[in-house]
Amino acid sequence: MKTKISLLRKMGAERPYTESKPLEIVEADLDDPGPGELLIKMAAAGLCHSDLSVINGDRPRDTPVALGHEASGVVEAVGPGVTRFAPGDHVVMVFIASCGHCVPCAEGRPALCEPGAAAGAKGTLLNGDKRIHIGDEVVNHHVGVSAFSTYAVMSENSVVKIPKDIPLDKAALLGCAVLTGVGAVLNSGDLKMGQSCAIVGLGGVGLAALLGAKAAGARTVVAVDLSESKRVHAIELGADYAIDPRDEDAVAKVKEWTGGGVDLAVELAGAVPALEFAYKITRRGGSTVTAGLPHPEAKMSFPAVSLTAEERVLKGSYVGSCVPVRDIPRFAQMMQAGQLPIEKLMTHRLTLDEINEGFERLAAGDAIRQVVVFD
Repeated sequence: MKTKISLLRKMGAERPYTESKPLEIVEADLDDPGPGELLIKMAAAGLCHSDLSVINGDRPRDTPVALGHEASGVVEAVGPGVTRFAPGDHVVMVFIASCGHCVPCAEGRPALCEPGAAAGAKGTLLNGDKRIHIGDEVVNHHVGVSAFSTYAVMSENSVVKIPKDIPLDKAALLGCAVLTGVGAVLNSGDLKMGQSCAIVGLGGVGLAALLGAKAAGARTVVAVDLSESKRVHAIELGADYAIDPRDEDAVAKVKEWTGGGVDLAVELAGAVPALEFAYKITRRGGSTVTAGLPHPEAKMSFPAVSLTAEERVLKGSYVGSCVPVRDIPRFAQMMQAGQLPIEKLMTHRLTLDEINEGFERLAAGDAIRQVVVFD
């Protein structure tokens, strides 16, 4: 069948993207779903810095690639052997397909699925196949999802079913911003009620983490970002304090507000200075969690002795250390109960044809979460 895709042929385009237009909206041929695969009609897809980092070349991928990874949709058809899904099901996509059989999956850590990671890096579906073509040209999938498309084929292991009463535009954010941000706080950081928490980096994922900290009953929430408008937004969402990390006495202020430092600092900016700041504001015996994705060559430094002498924890978090089939329904229920008002993160609604404008806005820091809404 035919589908419209958002095609990236070359990374590293010059800004503004409104002029260079790195993403082409083109018609492509989409194969029927194979064994264990689904055909999805996209409903909504969020613009994320992980997509932007492919466009600007910070996270290289094989091109041409049909971009997009945070999305919701409706099952249009199922391939041979699929029993867990049926046409008409509402679903959220997950950008790491979990095989269920490798060691991390067997340990209950599907975010670290080894075949899923390998397939994502190669631009294939979980089984190694590619289903998108433009004439004789084969197009790579983006982390098994390729969400900026009217239709997409993907592994059933890249999809989680959700109740049909959840608005699909909001549901799209469950697949990345909420999984990564809320998961980093609740799963990786194991934030307890009454503890203090700092969120460093207030993009869509960071503000989702802030909502997660509030939902968990944090005593004090400190929001940290270079952008004044994002700090204001964080206060509106419930942060107790907000600060620019470039302030000369920023570390001292956070320690004053929290009685010596936060119990948990979560870094979501994807920049080494942000992670170093998060580590500095964590109290003795506290935990610093990073779910940001800096450039692969970026390095950080910190006093190694502090890990021992202060019993500190420095921990990575990928996909919020989530088990998607458990956590997406859980977070969806919290959203429906008003505990995770993620609609407050949605600053722009776009058509697919406006996607380059959306990525320029994201690169400029002028948006929180933008969502492409399909007819």
